[in-house]
Amino acid sequence: MLLILAACTSPESEVEKNTAVAQKLFEAFNKHDWKAMSELYAEPAQFLDPSFGPELVIKSRTETIGKYSEMQAAFPDVQDAVQNIYPSGETVTIEFISTGTAPDGTKFSLPIVSILTIRDGLIVKDATYYDL
Repeated sequence: MLLILAACTSPESEVEKNTAVAQKLFEAFNKHDWKAMSELYAEPAQFLDPSFGPELVIKSRTETIGKYSEMQAAFPDVQDAVQNIYPSGETVTIEFISTGTAPDGTKFSLPIVSILTIRDGLIVKDATYYDL
């Protein structure tokens, strides 16, 4: 009986904690709260993102805020709709659709996959894949 009780009250698993970090990332993104979003990343963090070129780069939280502030300036209504989340240990893979409207009225809808590596509650690597 004590084992059952202990199992029911055991601390959140690494997978659950890392999934929660990924969910908070998208919540902050959709609120355009770039500071809160940047605080989910380690200082600094690694990024693999076509907007930075083909190589892995290191970015600070301040640089992350800058990148997403610029994105919001270009697409003021940018939003991400999570389609699927696949957690596995310290890795969380997320499929999502990013949408928005440019100031000239041009709309976009872009399927994206991000693979987050999370350690000690912070994203240490964000590998994001999409076709420009």
